[in-house]
Amino acid sequence: MASAAVLAPAVLGLTYLGGAAYSVLMFAAAALFLWEWFKITGIGVSSGAALTGFASLSALAVLVFFGFPLAGLAVLLAGVASAYALLRFQRSARWCLEGILYSGFALYSLLLVREGEHGLLFSFFLLIVVWATDIFAYFTGRALGGPKLWKRVSPKKTWSGAIGGLVIATLFGGGIAYFSGARNVAAWTALALALSVVSQGGDLLESAIKRRFDVKDSSQLIPGHGGIMDRIDGLVAAAIAAVVAGLAFGGTLDDPISGFGLS
Repeated sequence: MASAAVLAPAVLGLTYLGGAAYSVLMFAAAALFLWEWFKITGIGVSSGAALTGFASLSALAVLVFFGFPLAGLAVLLAGVASAYALLRFQRSARWCLEGILYSGFALYSLLLVREGEHGLLFSFFLLIVVWATDIFAYFTGRALGGPKLWKRVSPKKTWSGAIGGLVIATLFGGGIAYFSGARNVAAWTALALALSVVSQGGDLLESAIKRRFDVKDSSQLIPGHGGIMDRIDGLVAAAIAAVVAGLAFGGTLDDPISGFGLS
């Protein structure tokens, strides 16, 4: 609770400020995410391939900040190709490449969602929906118990928790839209439901990776919470999904969220 009391206001405050402060926060989160990924999968964080990954994230953050999102994406993909070459195109290199891609797409998406007409509102909306999903899934699951969601991957998660988190997060998302004066509350509410589902998928993905490498927590960076991956696994999945869907529905790189037609 103490860790959350310190981190949550800091994240919300820097998100509100936007600009360089927000970009630095997102870069730090993505870099720590990648560092933990390398630790879990046994990749040396000081290896040439790993350092290439960190350099790619740095360049991506700078380019997106200065308004060159396509160039940032190109640099990320070039970094992945370079890391693959440094690892001599070995099949085992996939864990390194997937980590760079996933953290890079997460950084890219979290930076882009803050842009555009509804960037500030959508960033708060995204954070609250994901946090509500996590918190209420935990408490609902503990209170009601019942059948396991995916016992082999995450023995403690239950269907009751997943549904409870989904319902409350959807209500929170609709509430944020309503009280912020958005006209299309139904669209915001439907989006909250979809992003809550995706965030739980991101949580399960991280659980599967940790189970694969027999790791309990991604690190011990946050007292009582584990690591950065343990805290933002759902957020990065939801952010990536939001940007991809927004672009698919006609959004632009400068404002991917515009594709949802929110107002």
